[in-house]
Amino acid sequence: MLQKNAMKASLAALAAFTLMAGSDASAQPEQPGQFSPRLAKDLGRVTAGAEQSISVYLNLHDQAGFDQAVRDLYDPASANFHHWFTDADFAKYAPTAAEMQMVRSELEQRGLKTVSVDPQNYSLRVRGSSSAIETAFQTELHTYSYRTSTFQGVVRPAKLAGSAGNLVAATVGLERHHTHPQFSIAKDPLTGKPLAEQPLATALGSGGIFGNVTDTALTAPTQYTLKPLWLHLPLPDPCPADPPSFCTYGVFNGPAYGINVVQFVTYTPKDLQDHYGLTTLIGQGNDGRGQTIALVEGFGYANAQADANAAASAFGLPPLTADNFKVVYPEGPPLDPNAAELLGWNFEIALDIQAAHAVAPGAKIIEVASAGQDNEDQIASLEYILRHRLANIVSGSWENDSEIISGRDEELAFNSVLQRMAAAGISVQFSSGDSGDQGLGSPLGAVSVPSNSPYATSVGGTSIMNNPLGGADIVTGWGTNLAMLEDTLQVFNPPLDFGFLGGAGGGESQFYAKPSWQSSLPGTGRQVPDVSALADPFTGFTIVVTSEGTQVGVAGVGGTSLAAPIFSAIWALAQQYNRENLGFAAPAIARLQQGQITDVLDTSDLTPYNLSGTLYDLTGSTFFSSSDLFSGNIPALTQPNYLVAITPFHNLHGAFAIAFGADTSLTVGPGWDNVTGFGQPNGLPFIQAVGSQHGHGKH
Repeated sequence: MLQKNAMKASLAALAAFTLMAGSDASAQPEQPGQFSPRLAKDLGRVTAGAEQSISVYLNLHDQAGFDQAVRDLYDPASANFHHWFTDADFAKYAPTAAEMQMVRSELEQRGLKTVSVDPQNYSLRVRGSSSAIETAFQTELHTYSYRTSTFQGVVRPAKLAGSAGNLVAATVGLERHHTHPQFSIAKDPLTGKPLAEQPLATALGSGGIFGNVTDTALTAPTQYTLKPLWLHLPLPDPCPADPPSFCTYGVFNGPAYGINVVQFVTYTPKDLQDHYGLTTLIGQGNDGRGQTIALVEGFGYANAQADANAAASAFGLPPLTADNFKVVYPEGPPLDPNAAELLGWNFEIALDIQAAHAVAPGAKIIEVASAGQDNEDQIASLEYILRHRLANIVSGSWENDSEIISGRDEELAFNSVLQRMAAAGISVQFSSGDSGDQGLGSPLGAVSVPSNSPYATSVGGTSIMNNPLGGADIVTGWGTNLAMLEDTLQVFNPPLDFGFLGGAGGGESQFYAKPSWQSSLPGTGRQVPDVSALADPFTGFTIVVTSEGTQVGVAGVGGTSLAAPIFSAIWALAQQYNRENLGFAAPAIARLQQGQITDVLDTSDLTPYNLSGTLYDLTGSTFFSSSDLFSGNIPALTQPNYLVAITPFHNLHGAFAIAFGADTSLTVGPGWDNVTGFGQPNGLPFIQAVGSQHGHGKH
């Protein structure tokens, strides 16, 4: 983890490309350049003959006018509110055919082959060797590493040779970051294995996990005595144990998580529909029919539809057929049909399809699978969706690394396609991330690309639990931390810190200025996220996925990979209900009032009963409050209030304290916050309020 002084130095090193210019979200930095090589280790030059594709974006005519025209589309006071761009509208700002030809000719003269050209001349895609790309853009391509990431970058700012270089706004692919799926699975912290994964036949059979899932995460506060199995109380004196710590025991009071060791805390499609207040709507036919959700994925895998239908059958959902599901390969199928499984995309794809289908069972789903898994591939998929108007709701459960190691060209290329998608009335949702503040120790600069774009809707994460005292569900921001209290042999004094297991991403962009619809929020940069949905794998979702040739059932799947398709599906229900294309979701969310969206808070009825306890040994007793249990947590818990319970994690002879709602330096509070955004959708009030009739759905 970066310490604060290292974090400050890192951010200072990035000033060359993270300074914001003006108030327009699409404005370029004052000092354009790529990422700072000072942050990363240079692993050497990229192999000269390696073939790569790059996408080149041309300068628009009247960028400021285009920015204003898009803002007007989302301003209820504008005469152009929700008057989505036509081809003729895009043509007003598009580069000319002559400009495109000049750029294309320069690239082809340098040995690059044209793959495709945007029909309106906004961009083109070319392919060639690394050496040809270096020559064309007057730079060198190197491989860099930063923490756990390895990526390609340039040693000096790139510019296309010749006069055509003056026509280029950004080039994506010179810098290449692998796309990171944002899914997470609930695992036993001692073994690292999933808590609940079985071959599908076993999962569906008597005693299988699908028959033993529960939406009762918490039980009422109770007293628990922890002691080694062999130890009899009261403590003998002298204690026969060696070492003496084996004679420690504890008495704890508080709620318990997952205390029934034959059940698994995870939610079904019906549970999701109930929690978000959608059951009646869906039962009345407002189930997403007539809407299309495009899921942007990597590679694709052959059994995705069969897996989704196995889950649909298990949970009473309609099947996916040729009428409501298809797979599209914008770049052609991947060279290796096993690539998805080798790189974890089979779990991601299964989760995205099944979560979207669970919440909007009547919607059509299109899986848009790239042949690779980096920013250039995913931008190409987004361009394909826009060009072919595949859908007006798009979900991406991935991020392309943190903002602090992204470059100007990558940022602006994502922003270009996302701004045009917003202009066309397409809402694009991205996961906000699964690593909290990414080890920076501050929300500043902790966001990831592309959820930091002011034209993307960033979806943060929550934990959802029953209230054992009665009443509505308890919802916290997603941030899970563990402290081990006991194993078979001993009770630990003090508890052993297991640290931060995962939490929703968020923070303040240092690249993009705060968009107008976030004017009431703190800071000067684009704030992430906008909205939130279920993400905590310990209160997660149940899926079917093919792994190593076998269909398996998995309970406890989450991450903001779950949150993004859940929200995208709710947006599909909102569009069906309001009988209109609502476009980019984030500005509408920012206008909502209390009662139209549910604010996620840091306290609940259960907070006063948080787990606490006293440890006893031969020298006396020590009391541990709920915060004392996590006093050694790394990273330290910034959140002042969070829910703490005791859990056996399906191990009858071990116990942990588990903290829900404590997410590194990111915190939850009243109103907008950098873990849950403005809150979570709350059924019909939310769906009615986002319509252009402002609360009067056009039925």
